[in-house]
Amino acid sequence: MIFGFRDRNARVALFDGIEEGGIRASSSYSSHEIDEQENDRAIDGLEDRVLMLKRLSGDIHGEVESHNLMLDGMGNDMDASRGVLSGTMDKFKMVFETKSSRRMFTLVASFVVIFLVIYYLTR
Repeated sequence: MIFGFRDRNARVALFDGIEEGGIRASSSYSSHEIDEQENDRAIDGLEDRVLMLKRLSGDIHGEVESHNLMLDGMGNDMDASRGVLSGTMDKFKMVFETKSSRRMFTLVASFVVIFLVIYYLTR
């Protein structure tokens, strides 16, 4: 509900002074004559709003570009990690297939111990 109120206020601020049929005509003139000063003020107001929207859209574009670059970098890092993990798993498979069960247990136990030591040292 708050967003609707803000959106309405933003819309009113953006299109303030503009009616459906165009720019409001001065009440002292006939319907065919438009007050030049009011017209100039309305044009200046529109120009300011257009510039504000242009800056806003440029800021949004910059954010989108930076997020795309960040996501591309993360995707490349994930691909590299996947390649390293795949190579490691292939080596584990080769070791487990060629060695005896006792050596396999020793290898796994040593990796677990090394992992725990590194974990406690980094904490």
